[in-house]
Amino acid sequence: MIPRYSRPEMVAIWSPETRFRIWFEIEAYACDALAEIGVIPKEAAKTIWDKGSAAEFDVDKIDEIERVTKHDVIAFLTHLAEFVGPDSRFIHQGMTSSDVLDTCFSVQLTRAADLLLADLDALLAALKRRAFEHKDTVTIGRSHGIHAEPTTFGVKLAQAYAEFSRCRERLVHAREDIATCAISGAVGTFANIDPRVEEHVAAKLGLKPEPVSTQVIPRDRHAMFFATLGVIASSVERLSVEIRHLQRTEVLEAEEYFSPGQKGSSAMPHKRNPVLTENLTGLARMVRSYAMPAMENVALWHERDISHSSVERMIGPDATVTLDFALARLTGVIDKLLVYPKNMDKNLNKFRGLVHSQRVLLALTQAGVSREDAYRLVQRNAMRVWEQGADFLEELLGDKEVTDALPEAEIREKFDIGYHTKHVDTIFQRVFGEA
Repeated sequence: MIPRYSRPEMVAIWSPETRFRIWFEIEAYACDALAEIGVIPKEAAKTIWDKGSAAEFDVDKIDEIERVTKHDVIAFLTHLAEFVGPDSRFIHQGMTSSDVLDTCFSVQLTRAADLLLADLDALLAALKRRAFEHKDTVTIGRSHGIHAEPTTFGVKLAQAYAEFSRCRERLVHAREDIATCAISGAVGTFANIDPRVEEHVAAKLGLKPEPVSTQVIPRDRHAMFFATLGVIASSVERLSVEIRHLQRTEVLEAEEYFSPGQKGSSAMPHKRNPVLTENLTGLARMVRSYAMPAMENVALWHERDISHSSVERMIGPDATVTLDFALARLTGVIDKLLVYPKNMDKNLNKFRGLVHSQRVLLALTQAGVSREDAYRLVQRNAMRVWEQGADFLEELLGDKEVTDALPEAEIREKFDIGYHTKHVDTIFQRVFGEA
């Protein structure tokens, strides 16, 4: 995490202060359950809550203890005991470090997921608003970067809305999958702690008990979570690349908002560069890169090892903080995106009717011309437009083989732009569920 690409609320989830507070809550909820089943005195559980809740955990002091113990959870428990006093002997009864670490990580990831879901909701709202704004703004669709057939800019944004809706659904499932709790003790057998403790802690933290924890929560859950973040990042890049292409000088159909006082280049004062979407492309690469080590973490030795630990200390905060920032930035880009319908119209007509070639091809086949001959007739006229700047309609009307098959009025009718947008409402109804 670096401050440049971070937002405070997500960063706070991963702060040492937050982590130690969650650790305390896990231990205190466990003490409540232990007291309820008669393993420790109820008065001790109350003391632990009262004194621990009021404690101001000193991160530097915990770090200092850890430099001696070489164990982060023991360092924390030692520090906590300074606040709790003699009743601290009842803390961590029958538990192992992974019970605290893994359950805390689950809490942090679910909280991070909640922020990311809110980010996606904001992005979806912006996409929907702009999609309806430009539902009927005709533009050229491209395949391989080359003019294909007309579409609308609203349809482009509706596609992005549908894609990010799928992203949201995946994240909901990933959040559910990661929201598990393990309080099962060494090698996960509950030998020294009652399973009811785990059930109580899970309920209090909004988690569910891990069916078989083996001392650690299985990392396939985490792999799916970070893979889902990687897919969302890929969708961020897809939309960003679309905007970058549309902002190219030769295209200029849409453009990132250029604020007063903004500078595009230290050397060239005329420049207005797509810096935000270029930045998003780079950030997406980073988020995707965190998915691979998460997958490699799945194969731990036997009941546990800690080869996953160093990885997760990095990718947990880095992936969620980076994606949180990226989604917020993309929302801002969409919200303020400058759209140029006149340039869209100019580009659409740049090759003087070529975008209607398929309609002419189909009309010829329906008039009795073989598909091979119809393709040949249309293509030879199209090539004169490409190579000589001719007008496609005029070339067709001057081609006797074409006019022998199709009357002039029918040829002209095939150049109606409205033909290509007649199902836009259907597309929008499928995406947004609205008439």
